[in-house]
Amino acid sequence: MTGLQVPPGVQGPWPAPAKLNLFLHVTGRRADGYHTLQTVFQFLDYGDRLYFGVRKDAAIHRHGGPAGLAPELDLCVRAARLLQQHGGVRKGIDIYNEKRLPAGGGLGGGSSDAATSLVILNRLWGLDLGSAELEALGLQLGADVPVFIRGQAAWAEGVGEVLTPVDLPEPWYLVVNPAVSISTADIFSDVELTRDTPRMTIRAFLSGGGHNDCEAVVRRSYPEVGAVLDWLNRFSAARMTGTGGCVFAAFDTEAGARAVERQVPQEWSSFVARGVNRSPLLAAIR
Repeated sequence: MTGLQVPPGVQGPWPAPAKLNLFLHVTGRRADGYHTLQTVFQFLDYGDRLYFGVRKDAAIHRHGGPAGLAPELDLCVRAARLLQQHGGVRKGIDIYNEKRLPAGGGLGGGSSDAATSLVILNRLWGLDLGSAELEALGLQLGADVPVFIRGQAAWAEGVGEVLTPVDLPEPWYLVVNPAVSISTADIFSDVELTRDTPRMTIRAFLSGGGHNDCEAVVRRSYPEVGAVLDWLNRFSAARMTGTGGCVFAAFDTEAGARAVERQVPQEWSSFVARGVNRSPLLAAIR
């Protein structure tokens, strides 16, 4: 988002980085309707930027953020209210969100915003809650929130909350956005979604295994995403992150990624970022 006015004395910017799902397997469906997954999360050194101003009253106000999203539905606001209630906090907060990640793009922007809000407000409000407690709160907001709080590239299972740290190469990624917003709930409720992919080992993934089970469903319903995948595959192996619609490919060098970015058709937007195993949020607070 451009033109966000942040007043003096407000703390920030604090990073809310994007994530990529380097693969995504749907291995089953639980009795409660949630799907069991296997995936790998890696962060990017690019994302939203958040600023916070502590209020003497208990009000929580959002400035900026996702266009067209009511404040009460914004994960930043919901995270602040959840932490405020959990910690018995009497102070409030002004949240300024310089939104750069597209909604419904599969980059985890809302979950990352929520995680950064929990981590920074825990400090600003003097709660001193541990990471495990913050992760438990974050899981109430979304399955992806805990990995952003922990801040380490991870092999994830369960609904995405059972995390095992992994050490991955840190290539440069070109991320291409066809400007479609995709509902995760719609993709996971599609009758044609594969829900029985055999479980895979970390070793098999590191040897080059893995795919995205959601890709076929998204290609059928959102041909724009399929067009990006087909175009980017001409230069490097392209994959969709999460349930889409952003598509990414890895490159050995920044120059290589930017050379392809210069060829991205005008109807799509894009950015180049470094893949990182340690979240930029951790680097900012430690």
